[in-house]
Amino acid sequence: MRAVWILWLRQLKRYSRSRARIVGSLGQPLLFLFALGFGFGPVFARAGNGNYLDFVAPGIITMAIVFTAVFGGIEMIWDRQFGFLRETLVAPVPRLAIVIGRTSGGATVALLQGLIVFVVCLLAGLRIHNPLLLPVALVFMGLISVVFTAIGTAIGSVLRDMQGFQLILNFLVLPLFFFSNALFPVAGLPAPLRAAVLLNPLSYGVAGMRQAFNGGIGFDTATDFAVLGVAGAVLLGISSLLFSRIEA
Repeated sequence: MRAVWILWLRQLKRYSRSRARIVGSLGQPLLFLFALGFGFGPVFARAGNGNYLDFVAPGIITMAIVFTAVFGGIEMIWDRQFGFLRETLVAPVPRLAIVIGRTSGGATVALLQGLIVFVVCLLAGLRIHNPLLLPVALVFMGLISVVFTAIGTAIGSVLRDMQGFQLILNFLVLPLFFFSNALFPVAGLPAPLRAAVLLNPLSYGVAGMRQAFNGGIGFDTATDFAVLGVAGAVLLGISSLLFSRIEA
């Protein structure tokens, strides 16, 4: 347990010291927020779908979380190249404790990044219909952080160079984000695209967060929790298995 706390604190210290990383990781979500939120707002409203900023804000928050969480895997590749990972692997602690510590630390960092974007969305005009449901949205943000930090850990466990990680980012993470309901509603989509959105676990995280912001939770929210929880457990198991095969 002590090893988990140490690795968790190490991730937070890295985050707090890297101001350039904090600012840089905010660039893309803020660009999407202002370009799409205000650019497509009139079109979305004329289509009778309401305020587009309220609709897209959960997706923009999710974007900040997802990319921050997955980039935690790059830190593992960096640690491996400079020998820091070997120091962790030879420590007399279970590999599972190392995975949990790194994943929880990376997820906490991603959650903090998402909270920063959430505050910016509030300043931009996001309306919270029931503030009492904000803890529900926070739970969904935490689950998304865990799921994608586990994905980053799994990828970082099998790759040895930064170039390979960029390929995975372009062919896995970006499609998961764009083939979700983060930027557009599911209703009216062609059947193949609708199926891709419904099979994507990220869609359930965005939907749950959006329902919490809009002040409504129900049976669908329970389904969103269940899907994200199962996805997180499965991915943590996969990342633990892959990490256990790394040679010290």
